[in-house]
Amino acid sequence: MGTSIELQRIEKVFYTKSGNVQALQNINLKIKPGEFLSIVGPSGCGKSTIMRLIAGLDQSTDGTLKINGSTISGVAGDMAVVFQRDVLLEWKTILQNVLFPLELKGITWFHRRNHQTNRSKAIDLLEAVGLKGFEDKYPHELSGGMRQRVAICRALIQEPKLLLMDEPFGALDALTREQMMTDLLKLSDKYGFTTVFITHSIEEAVFLSDRVVVMSGRPGTILEEFPISLSRPRNGDVRTEGDFTSYVKQIRSVFKAQGILAEV
Repeated sequence: MGTSIELQRIEKVFYTKSGNVQALQNINLKIKPGEFLSIVGPSGCGKSTIMRLIAGLDQSTDGTLKINGSTISGVAGDMAVVFQRDVLLEWKTILQNVLFPLELKGITWFHRRNHQTNRSKAIDLLEAVGLKGFEDKYPHELSGGMRQRVAICRALIQEPKLLLMDEPFGALDALTREQMMTDLLKLSDKYGFTTVFITHSIEEAVFLSDRVVVMSGRPGTILEEFPISLSRPRNGDVRTEGDFTSYVKQIRSVFKAQGILAEV
């Protein structure tokens, strides 16, 4: 079962020499265990700031953030983060990169009893994202999309209950991005972790999510939330369905009303 998250009246101000910048204003949001929630909004609206607050990598100026009902003050447990850049270790093999978080935690890499179990788990994850046979390759031998798959496997080897993803597919070409989204949904359905996904893409958010949160420009506020009732499992064909198109149009209309998207 995934993690529950609650943000209550969250405010975030960055204090700088040139002046104060209010990034977030009165953010109220509840995320259910196992939910796939996407946050979409314009650049600078505070999407990534919300993710950093949930991760415990930054602190809010005001308000309360609860994980599984408890207020947190530090890095959340049972959590993994995937960023836009894969940040793989170039001197380690793909298998070693996937296992690296366990090495950092002092788990199993140095303990023969459990090493084989985790090695098998890592290989299964790589196979699930189409990278069977690449275990002994090095990052420079892989394409950008393949590297990002490794980054996701590296996150999931930790068996997180909460997966935070900050525009992880932003640098990928369209075909690779579509395959990555399909792979991510399969893994989400299989493992049941809670996912908070940050993106600029309305279509990406609708395709992946159980719910889409739409944010305003800075200071970031929540304009509207859209529950997504598309059938699962999902593949690229869902984009041709009328409901998919309707969700995209509804979200675009919110941005148009705010002047974030111009009428053509």
